[in-house]
Amino acid sequence: MTLAQLGAEVIRVDPVGGAADYKRWPVTEAGDSIYWAGLNKSKRSVAANMRSEEGQRLVAQLIADAGILITNVAGRQWHSYEELSAQRPDLIHLEVVGRGDGSTGVDYTVNAATGFPLVTGSPAQGGPVNHVLPAWDVSCGLYAALAILAALRRRDATGAGSRIRLPLDDVALATAANLGFLTEPMVNGTQRPRLGNAIYGQYGQDYTSGDGVTFMLVALTSRHFRDLAELTGTAKAVAAVAEALGADFNDEGQRYEHRAVLSGLFAPWFTSHTAEQVAAALSQTSVLWDRYLDFAEVAEDPRVTANPLFTMLAQPRIGNYLAPGLPMSVDGAHVAAQPAPALGDDTAAVLTEAGFTAEKIASLVESGTVATGTKLT
Repeated sequence: MTLAQLGAEVIRVDPVGGAADYKRWPVTEAGDSIYWAGLNKSKRSVAANMRSEEGQRLVAQLIADAGILITNVAGRQWHSYEELSAQRPDLIHLEVVGRGDGSTGVDYTVNAATGFPLVTGSPAQGGPVNHVLPAWDVSCGLYAALAILAALRRRDATGAGSRIRLPLDDVALATAANLGFLTEPMVNGTQRPRLGNAIYGQYGQDYTSGDGVTFMLVALTSRHFRDLAELTGTAKAVAAVAEALGADFNDEGQRYEHRAVLSGLFAPWFTSHTAEQVAAALSQTSVLWDRYLDFAEVAEDPRVTANPLFTMLAQPRIGNYLAPGLPMSVDGAHVAAQPAPALGDDTAAVLTEAGFTAEKIASLVESGTVATGTKLT
């Protein structure tokens, strides 16, 4: 999707009837996948019977014509790098696999084996806590897009293709190591504790107002911290605590170490004010903050409704809604979202562009080698 929104022509090839994600939740009342529509914006869709030899030859021809393949279906000889590069020597072939040793893995199993669920949640939590965001799928997709762009630049400069292998597990392991989660036990013999909503090594904490609205606050700098103490009327108390503990709260590590006593000082101010009062007061300080929102609240927030990132999209089968294009703006403008196809919507058009006659396409449809979607049936 990212490559398509950057201007690439992306043709997604699925089995006739759709892959496992074609009806994935959330779905509309009619059973159409909102998930599919969200992640396949700007793409074209071809449906082919890739279990048949004719279907495999057809898809291999499309790949050779395109010169780039991204696949997460490993171990199929007919679309292996060796097989396809014989037809297209400068082929860019990117294969996403579960784990580096070739075994299977998906975001949720990779996450379980990477350590994060055992440091997520309340310190009182006894077992693992999975987070909802499929972080490794998202990161892997962006790594894949970056790898394709780098390979294209290399091919433009040298004429050489590339064989790229991207294990989802390695994405997670590299991220965990880059952020110090794995290096810490290697070097210090310690590992990250569960912190609830606190932030490791810095001062960050959630607070709830008197009318039950929860806010997240972060004080990264000494100025942030001073403003928080002044806002809550605890500056003298904070100074006294620092003296009693022999602590220097200008140091972010010491603010983290003594977070429990500091949070105990700050919390009464929040419980004695309404959410509106808290928000108004915080907005006059340098403290980093925001209130917790649910997805429905975010969807109605001006950050979405008044954000040029989002444009109204008429998505067939799903409805009209605000959909994001590219998160970055280019020369002051965002690339607007384009609808996702239904399965096989572009089969006939893609095959026509590849040189197939109308009679041949009709024959392929009749034999079940390909299927067309709503556009051209």
